[in-house]
Amino acid sequence: MQSDGTILVGKSRSKDGATKPEALTLRLANRHGLVAGATGTGKTVTLQVMAEGFSNAGVPVFAADIKGDLSGLAMAGESKPVFVKRAEELGLTYEPDRFPVVFWDLFGDQGHPIRATVIEMGPLVLARLLELNDTQEGVLNIAFRIADDNQWPVIDLKDLRALLLYVSENLKAVSGQYGNVSAASVGAIQRQLLMLESQGGDGFFGEPALDLNDFMRTDRDGRGIVNILAADKLMQRPRLYAAFLLWMLSELFEQLPEVGDLDKPKLVFFFDEAHLLFDDAPKALLSAVEQVVRLIRSKGVGVYFVTQNPLDVPESVLGQLGNRVQHALRAFTPRDQRAVKAAAETFRQNPGFDVGQAITELGVGEALMSFLEPKGTPSVVERALVAPPQGRVGPITPAERAGLMANSPVRGKYDTAVDNESAYEILAKRKGLDAGAAEAAQHSEGGLTGMLGGLLGGVFGTKPAAKGGRRPPQSLAEQVIGNAARSMARKVGTEVGNAILRNVLGGLTKR
Repeated sequence: MQSDGTILVGKSRSKDGATKPEALTLRLANRHGLVAGATGTGKTVTLQVMAEGFSNAGVPVFAADIKGDLSGLAMAGESKPVFVKRAEELGLTYEPDRFPVVFWDLFGDQGHPIRATVIEMGPLVLARLLELNDTQEGVLNIAFRIADDNQWPVIDLKDLRALLLYVSENLKAVSGQYGNVSAASVGAIQRQLLMLESQGGDGFFGEPALDLNDFMRTDRDGRGIVNILAADKLMQRPRLYAAFLLWMLSELFEQLPEVGDLDKPKLVFFFDEAHLLFDDAPKALLSAVEQVVRLIRSKGVGVYFVTQNPLDVPESVLGQLGNRVQHALRAFTPRDQRAVKAAAETFRQNPGFDVGQAITELGVGEALMSFLEPKGTPSVVERALVAPPQGRVGPITPAERAGLMANSPVRGKYDTAVDNESAYEILAKRKGLDAGAAEAAQHSEGGLTGMLGGLLGGVFGTKPAAKGGRRPPQSLAEQVIGNAARSMARKVGTEVGNAILRNVLGGLTKR
């Protein structure tokens, strides 16, 4: 961070050779941003430079690490000739540094596990995760409503399975109260849950659930913690990745208070491979993303999307991204050409060069940059060299990661899963009680009916048949009352019910 409240991202050079800093203003960093460019053009290095700047400014950062390269932030960089030369070109002195890092991993392999409860995820995001159609999503909403009405906590996937089983076993009652529910729709959701479990998604749902305040930490020197999510395995499960990102933004939006524009953000997110959040997304989900991105800035949170092609981000969201860094794009196909044109048109044009042509000519480490000016308007786009990062460029070793994990500020808080009583246990107990009551009723039916038969025999002058013998013929009254007694005995299986029957029949004998 520079002393003027900005983060130096790079420097541009005018025709006369003078350099001009291209810097991100911290006060406007919550207006979101975009880092775009083809593979191998330097997006990850730009992301690292920005994350280092935010950390030095005391702003916590969350970043998804797709290739493992961002883990190098935790170790001091090396004075490689290319970095030293780049620093000299920009009039800087290269100073290696390391940054406070906490590692996270949805699967718990390369960092602290991240968990969320099913009820926190909600039916909208969960339906997206399970790839449900509109009808199936409606059934899922009904299941959530049933759990809410009965106060059954739905924490993990076994709770959700138990809830769906309850719905399938009570289709008629559920349909009558909440709307039509078919066994086919419930079965389809159950099959999708099995697929999610086979992909390792069951480990994401459970307790202890993530406390988002743990993302918003600083170290003893006041530097913001850089939270790095190991996403190499997660990228193979794009639905889970997208659902996780949307859940995290939604939770922040709900939990954080309104603060307006601060001198610096409370937290900044970098979402790599952002297209996974929007690919094949239903309209309702896109609307939710757009709303969260538009409103979360008032909570002091900045969101930066990192993607290969600006067209990967819907226009409704793209219009919210005020700070932009555009690396090279290749115009080999018609879609590439449209992407170049779209990227060029989103910048405030510079009369000194053709922006569209420059996008196709940029070299590695070069980018077009436009950041918001103090009044909130985008600056004129400039062609700039990206500043060299201070941390290591490239992944750390497993031994280095293990050492950092051992000294993590959240060590031990999330590493062991907890299984508290929730919908699964509650419904299992309920089913056990129902089964016990039915069994008791079945066992008591013979004794109760026999007792009634003996009593009725005394009233009407008949006796129960002896063991192995034949019962004497019954009158019509005896048959009617006997059938009623057996019917009631089947419905009753408790001592209270027996007492009631004895009182009723006692009254009959006195008449």
